[in-house]
Amino acid sequence: MFIRSKKPWELPESAVTSEQAYFQRNRREFLRTLGLGIAGAALGARPLWGATGGFPSKENEHYPASALKPTPYDLITSYNNFYEFGTEKDDPKSNANKGWKPEPWTVELRGLIRNPGKFDVNDLVGKMGGLEERVYRHRCVEAWSMVVPWDGFPLAKLVALADPKLEAKFIKLTSFNDPKKAVGQQERTIDWPYVESLHLAEATNELAFIATGIYGKPLPNQNGAPLRLVTPWKYGFKGIKSIVTIEFTEKPARNTWNLMAPQEYGSSPM
Repeated sequence: MFIRSKKPWELPESAVTSEQAYFQRNRREFLRTLGLGIAGAALGARPLWGATGGFPSKENEHYPASALKPTPYDLITSYNNFYEFGTEKDDPKSNANKGWKPEPWTVELRGLIRNPGKFDVNDLVGKMGGLEERVYRHRCVEAWSMVVPWDGFPLAKLVALADPKLEAKFIKLTSFNDPKKAVGQQERTIDWPYVESLHLAEATNELAFIATGIYGKPLPNQNGAPLRLVTPWKYGFKGIKSIVTIEFTEKPARNTWNLMAPQEYGSSPM
């Protein structure tokens, strides 16, 4: 009899997404789903390019092929939640490409760490030792889902670069704030800028991922260019986009959704 022992980080299947949803497709299957045929097979010998600076991404051998079929690129990039650019699903694609340019872009590492600093996004990605591609199921609390082939790097690598001090227990991720270019920020839908918080154990979970691209192409503006968080055990709206600061703290930050709906998190606003 085969008895499978779950890892400590695995959630019950009823919680969000089954483990197989995180497995990566192999290159040949990936190309077939794109419908590239012979031309696609020729492209298979080339590395994918998944970061703003043109860094190649490689398959992660620890994620075996799965039966998941990636959602077409045009759907992934046209049906988006990105409130900074509007609350309707088609708002971000239109509004995020009207003069808003996420490059050059600087990401700051700060707080309880030994290696604080501000980094150009391409320099930061270059320090990650290469990019990889992963296919994750992206689920929304609104009861729809997509299967997205992300390019990027494990968040754990960025944590290692920051080298947190012993007292650091959480990370606070903050998005940009530019209401002149981001029309959604002209409304008080959210207390801008957008904030997410993770326990350090979550941030170093092997599934936690910083995406820099989709389908081997740099992240489109509407998908959170140039860096966004992907945590597949959470609903998609928890994936903060266009990150500008990552702060290591002793106590958890009050993230955007906790402040907007504290009754859903078992707490009240401070």
